Amino acid sequence: MTPVLRVAILGAESSGKSTLAAALAAHFGTVWVPEYLREFVDTTGRVPRESDQFPIAQTQMAREDAAARQATRFLFCDTTPLMTAIYSRWYWSRVDAQLSLLEQRHDYAMTFVTAPDGPWEADGLQRESEAVRQTIHEQVVQMLDERGIGYSLVTGSLEERMVQAVRLLSAYS
Repeated sequence: MTPVLRVAILGAESSGKSTLAAALAAHFGTVWVPEYLREFVDTTGRVPRESDQFPIAQTQMAREDAAARQATRFLFCDTTPLMTAIYSRWYWSRVDAQLSLLEQRHDYAMTFVTAPDGPWEADGLQRESEAVRQTIHEQVVQMLDERGIGYSLVTGSLEERMVQAVRLLSAYS
């Protein structure tokens, strides 16, 4: 049995992570892991508190591990604990010890970063502003660079992003 390759899709708010993850999963006939934070905000009716950050990241990883058992060839992961930690640093200027350990686990075959080049759209409680989106994008790229994690920036329309991502993923065929 061929091992499932996990693909991290990172990026700031309103940058197309979910759309790309769903499209790639459909293209490759596999499953994807939606961002748990969105469900958390919808079900609780509030933005997360600092104490929610580790449980959110932990749930994200548990869902990723469960989906890996259903995936074929690739598992597309709409965010990782690394993003949760970046937002923790943004909102609370720190990352708690448990989340810090979890964010170090970045064992993905490939990492895509979605460029903030589409229109920013407000989304109720979860999204803040175009300026925050740009700042978070810069922090994502900086964090990946600092940690020596290779990534590919995907840009343009969904169709353009798909061409870029599929071309890069074809190396794993």
